[in-house]
Amino acid sequence: MVSAARTRISVIGTGYLGATHAACMAELGFEVLGLDVDREKVETLASGRVPFYEPGLEEVLARNLDNGRLRFTTDYDEAAAFADLHFICVGTPQRDDSGAADLSYVKAAVEALAPRLRRPSVVIGKSTVPVGTAAVLAARIRRLAPAGDAVELGWSPEFLREGFGVEDTLRPNRIVIGTDSPRVEAAMREVSAPQIEAGIPFLVTDLQTAELVKISANAFLATKISFINAMAEVSEAAGADVMQLAKALSFDDRIGGKFLGPGLGFGGGCLPKDIRAFMARADELGVEPALSFLREVDAINQRRRARTVDIARGLIGGGFAGRTVGVLGAAFKPNSDDIRDSPALDVASTIASLGARVTVYDPEALERAEREHPELNYARSMLEAVRDSEVVLLLTEWAEFRDADPDELGKVVAERKIVDGRNVLDPEHWRARGWTYRALGRP
Repeated sequence: MVSAARTRISVIGTGYLGATHAACMAELGFEVLGLDVDREKVETLASGRVPFYEPGLEEVLARNLDNGRLRFTTDYDEAAAFADLHFICVGTPQRDDSGAADLSYVKAAVEALAPRLRRPSVVIGKSTVPVGTAAVLAARIRRLAPAGDAVELGWSPEFLREGFGVEDTLRPNRIVIGTDSPRVEAAMREVSAPQIEAGIPFLVTDLQTAELVKISANAFLATKISFINAMAEVSEAAGADVMQLAKALSFDDRIGGKFLGPGLGFGGGCLPKDIRAFMARADELGVEPALSFLREVDAINQRRRARTVDIARGLIGGGFAGRTVGVLGAAFKPNSDDIRDSPALDVASTIASLGARVTVYDPEALERAEREHPELNYARSMLEAVRDSEVVLLLTEWAEFRDADPDELGKVVAERKIVDGRNVLDPEHWRARGWTYRALGRP
């Protein structure tokens, strides 16, 4: 095995996935060159700053810049000359004209890198792509690369959870590599050696199976979340408590308690776009009925947002016009500043469009939220956000909000009314402090 000190890796794309992967590969002892066509992003990372919020990443980045194992560039020639192992970590957002994945960034990366590969090399895709993409890209790389068949491609999906990206890269729960090439497999075993030695499962599959793993996992998680939220709809109609229902279900080993938290539903840059891209690809493959259930998964998720607005409207007498509303949360999940398809901002923006004065606070996502949603007002503290509010909505389950003191908040609000969009507060405690408490799926 080649020693980590002599192994050189390039990481193409330095967004959330790429920046995290590059820094963590350097942390494991490899020489790493991160590449991005966005010069500002490259300069930011090269200065030791992370352009998004991810706990622990800035420390890993700074440490490996200082020790010389990590550098960044905008030059594909430099990356091709530097490394013999290249990871493609660019984004695959949802296309504007359909639910399908936009592969333009992946294709651009291949078109730019391949013609510069003049010696035997391994290219590993980590981006989430529709099944069948890797085989097409492998053929394209062989045609474009001066080294021809000596350049081989494999696919190793990422399984990062925002807020836990460093942990999930250094200590993943499994490593999957799609390939039929012994050389590609050997390269992945080399860079994964610390994890393999620690007992982390290492699975070798064909390309198509590897492509399906990530998107299938996300489809399953989205389905589980929407299932318990569908039960929340039923619970409300029947006068049952969905939290007690979820707890009872969690003791069944076949079901478990993870991702069984009822509430406002999922958002972000992965689950929503991945299930839509999965449905679009199934349609292209002629097996659309096999994934038709995901349409209802998506619909249930969207209905949670509308139901949250309805509950808040009911608490203040049936209309938002001229009312003051405080919103706690802007990021789609805690420990992140990602606002892509954020349920919190969707609800806040909807209420504002109905005539309310809405003020939002989030510990990390305010800057991004202000750029995307200028129609909202923003506060720099929780108390400032809820001051004079006639109803408060907790929409992102940051620890600061979960641990909020109902008496402290009660001193500054106009009315003690709260909608717990994430089912993280103790209803009896808040009601004992004089609050009218409502949550999705609870009496």
